Amino acid sequence: MVMSELDVAKIRKDFPIFTRTIRDGKKLVYLDSGATSQKPQVVIDAEVDFYSKNNAAAHRGAHQLAEEATEAMESARQIVADFLAADVDEIVFTKSATESLNLLAYSYTSLITKDDSIVVTEMEHHANLIPWQQLAERTGATLKWFEVDSEGRLDLSSIDQVITEDTKIVALTHQSNVLGTINPLEAIVARAHEVGAVVVLDACQSVPHMPINVRELDVDFLTFSGHKAVGPTGVGVLWGRSELLEMLPPFLFGGSMIETVTMTSATWAPAPRKFEAGVPNMAQIVGLGAALNYLSKIGMEKIFHHEVELGAYLIKRLSTIEGLRIIGPQHMQARGGTVSFTFGDIHPHDLGQYLDAQGIAVRTGHHCAWPLTRKLGVPATTRASLYFYNDESDVDALIDGIIGAKKYFGRS
Repeated sequence: MVMSELDVAKIRKDFPIFTRTIRDGKKLVYLDSGATSQKPQVVIDAEVDFYSKNNAAAHRGAHQLAEEATEAMESARQIVADFLAADVDEIVFTKSATESLNLLAYSYTSLITKDDSIVVTEMEHHANLIPWQQLAERTGATLKWFEVDSEGRLDLSSIDQVITEDTKIVALTHQSNVLGTINPLEAIVARAHEVGAVVVLDACQSVPHMPINVRELDVDFLTFSGHKAVGPTGVGVLWGRSELLEMLPPFLFGGSMIETVTMTSATWAPAPRKFEAGVPNMAQIVGLGAALNYLSKIGMEKIFHHEVELGAYLIKRLSTIEGLRIIGPQHMQARGGTVSFTFGDIHPHDLGQYLDAQGIAVRTGHHCAWPLTRKLGVPATTRASLYFYNDESDVDALIDGIIGAKKYFGRS
């Protein structure tokens, strides 16, 4: 029995998509929030209201609509800052977490040499691996990484040999999008700062699911995507310590990010504006503000507790199915509500298609973490990722679907 403070039935009424049916009238069972979350009506309304009432180019023009657009966008920046316990001038809006990570990797190009090293982990999403691979290739720096053990956790036994005096950047995920593992930041951050390295945290799978305080985490940069936090697509957030943002050169060039321009030179506006070239995704930014206000109203502690309880129920039920193998931690200590698994010799893509026919949405494949799945010897898995709008009935539907697939594919 899941002991939750959340009224999931009431919460679902906030999300219009849950009123529709799938596959010939079947109830939608959405277990793919790790890829993207569903959107509450208040977020949809916020975007519609902006386009209907305040649409103009923010930070451009002196007319009333432009002033309203600017105020709406900057109000959303304050909401994001409050949500992360950060200062407002440390919040940079991008189009995605992927862009945020590429911004950092490109901006650090002139600060990294062939004598330096960059550290990542084997469980990184491609978005937090490839930019650092490319930075190492451009500069001649050495790329090193923490390995993943058989349980799906980082092996920190050689931390002093991985993070060394030449390490300049340590980039890692807060919570694995494949395994659900929540990584032990304290030891990694302490060692990184001991040698003078900065820590870049991919928080795409943590910011939407648990309370985050950037000061308490003591990292140097953090990024997440709006669309995974019940917000719109097309907007990401990069948080960075103000002194580091001021030090870094811009990533994109154009309007709004300059201080002065001549025909032969330019100087840059202070952060965050120097990283926000061009007309911003204003409506999406406003929608993100509405999304984070919505999450705050529900309560991030309550959301995290609900997902831990429901995740434990999911693991317990999956563990009863003969031939099913959970990939990653088998208990809820330092893990979230994302669970990947294989099921005998039924290919995850085939299982995913069968579940889809039952109205159950899961993710299949390598989940943009190919090195990790190779390391674990599973080129593909089926992944169920929970959120606060899921409950036991969704888990039960998944279990029934898996059992039905076993019969369908003649494995009973």
